[in-house]
Amino acid sequence: MTLCRRTFLLRTAGAASVAAMSHAARAQAYPTRPVRIISGFPPGGSNDIYARLMAQWLSERLGQQFIVENRSGAGGTLGAEAAAKAAPDGYTLLLSASGEAWNASLYPNLKFNYMRDFAPVGTIARGVGLLVVTPSLPVRTVLELIEAAKAGPGKIGVASAGIGSAPYMYWELFKSLTGVDMVHVPYRGGGPALTDLLGGQVQVYFSTMVSSIEHVRAGRLRAIAVTGANRAKVLPDIPTVGETVHGYEASSWWGISAPKGAPSEIVERLSKEIRAAVADPRIRARISQVGDTPLASSPAEFAKLIKEDTEKWAKVIRAAGIKAE
Repeated sequence: MTLCRRTFLLRTAGAASVAAMSHAARAQAYPTRPVRIISGFPPGGSNDIYARLMAQWLSERLGQQFIVENRSGAGGTLGAEAAAKAAPDGYTLLLSASGEAWNASLYPNLKFNYMRDFAPVGTIARGVGLLVVTPSLPVRTVLELIEAAKAGPGKIGVASAGIGSAPYMYWELFKSLTGVDMVHVPYRGGGPALTDLLGGQVQVYFSTMVSSIEHVRAGRLRAIAVTGANRAKVLPDIPTVGETVHGYEASSWWGISAPKGAPSEIVERLSKEIRAAVADPRIRARISQVGDTPLASSPAEFAKLIKEDTEKWAKVIRAAGIKAE
């Protein structure tokens, strides 16, 4: 009996050792073919910019192509749904953003649950929005914008990157706290919204910092406020919305997620590489240059951020009565 038990234990230990080695080998070999990163918005916006930044880094580090696939629509939920349905093998990833947190409350009939159906891999950056206007609109402060909107209800057009996007939520929060009446014009992403803003088809946009700051620096757009709790280091003279509108504060984050069930060793390897990217001086400089803040996290830390943000925005959406139009 002792011999049999000893043989059983040795065999069990051996099997566990082989399994551990096979897991390690799988992580070491990954990826053996191209990997796609789905972005729920079209080219030109913040999600696309960060997806391509990570795709380039991971391609160089891991020796296989990481390809960005833009699947825009419904505030990024179409792209997230496609990623949720993909095989959980590490070869399909999602460029996740804070929209994942508020879409759970904004869209009651989603065919997926972000917290349930995805494994957080790692964060890339966190940033605030930038309230910009076309130079032809004669307003230079938040108060002047509110006064202009109230003097001409329905005459000023405010763009968004689509229902559920960060610009949409920034605008809805502003509307709920000020009561202004501006015409909301939703686009299928930040790129198309910026194109029409620059062309004068709309006059106001609650943009992400990364997608509009260069236009502000070039004088093509006028920045009148940032959406965060504090002024942005890259634009220290621009006040916060909250300095005029009491209680206003909104920010965004970006990261990478994988379909739930993706091998843990692959998730950890990807997380390690993303943390290395965020620690790299060139990547950090690029993120800081566009006004955002580098944000590195482990999968567990990312999961905590998602949970907290989901609960926060659920309260905001209920309190403000925000609905997907």
